[in-house]
Amino acid sequence: MKWNPVFRRELTVGSRSIRMAVILVVFNGILAVVALFNLYSVMEQVKITAEIQYSRFLDLYTFVSAIEFIMLMFIMPALTASSISGERERQTLELMLTTTMEPREMVMGKLYSSLTTMLILAVSALPIQSLVFVYGGITVADIGLLFLCHGIVAALTGGIGLFCSSCLKRSTISTVCTYVILVLLVAGTYAVNVFAYRMDLNEVNSYVSALASTVRRASSGGFLYLLLLNPAATFYAVINGQAGSGDLRSVFEQWFGAMPDNWVTEHWIFASLAAQLILAVILIAAAVCTVTPWRMRPHRERRPVRRAKEKYKLKTAD
Repeated sequence: MKWNPVFRRELTVGSRSIRMAVILVVFNGILAVVALFNLYSVMEQVKITAEIQYSRFLDLYTFVSAIEFIMLMFIMPALTASSISGERERQTLELMLTTTMEPREMVMGKLYSSLTTMLILAVSALPIQSLVFVYGGITVADIGLLFLCHGIVAALTGGIGLFCSSCLKRSTISTVCTYVILVLLVAGTYAVNVFAYRMDLNEVNSYVSALASTVRRASSGGFLYLLLLNPAATFYAVINGQAGSGDLRSVFEQWFGAMPDNWVTEHWIFASLAAQLILAVILIAAAVCTVTPWRMRPHRERRPVRRAKEKYKLKTAD
C-alpha cells in the first residue's frame, strides 16, 4: 500500500510533538470531571429521594457530543485553513509542486492529517460517552450515526479551510475567510429562515385581520432547504432524535413555520448529510484545481521547461 507522502510527513511530525498529547489530556480531563460530577449528583439524589433520573445520563451524552461538535466546528478549520497558505509563506509549495507528487495528493494528505487528529480526539471520548450504556437509552447504532455526522461535518469544515487556503496567500486571511463562511453556513442560514418566516407571518396576520378568515400557515418557504447545508441543524436533528423528544418537525415548525411534506423533510438527517458531503467533495476538488497555478500545470508547461526535461531524460537514458 502506497502511503500519501504529505500525510506520512504530517503524521510523523504530529506524533513527535507534545501538543497532541496535551490536547488529549485537557480534553478528556474536562469530560471526565463533568462525568464524575454528573454521577456524583445522581448518587446524592438517590440518597435523598431514592430515585434515579435516567435523563441525567442522556444529558451527559448530549453534553459530550456537543463538546465534540463544537471542537469540530472550531478546530478543524484552524487545522486546514493554513495548510496550503502556510506552505506558500514558508516558500515550500513550489518545491512540493516540482516533485512527482500530484496536487491532489498534497491536498488530500493535508486533509487526511487533520481528519486523523479529529478522529483521535473523538475516539478518545468514547469511554466517557459509553457511560450511558450502563443505564440504556442509547444504542451502538446511535453512536455510529453520531460518528458519521461528526465525520461529514469534519470533511465539510476541512474542505472549506482547504479551499480558502488554496485560494489565498496568507494564512491569517485564509483563516478569517474560513470562519466567515462557517458562520454564514451556521448562523446565516438560520437568520435567513427566521427573517423569511417573520415576514411571511406578518403578511398572513395582516391578511387574516383584513378578511377575518383562515388562510395558509406561515413558513420560511424554500429558504428552509438552506438548512440542509447547516452543520448545527444536522447535529441538532441527530441528537434530538437520540436523546431528545425525537419530534424534529414540531421543533422546526416552531422556529421556521410549516414544513412541506416530502422525502427531504421526512428523511432530514440523511438528506442533510448527503448535501454536506457533496459540498465537501466539491470544495476539496476546487482546492485541488486551485492549489497549482495554471502556468505551472504539466499540460501547460512552457517550452524551455519542456525542452530541459526532454534533454535531462536523454542524458539519463545514455
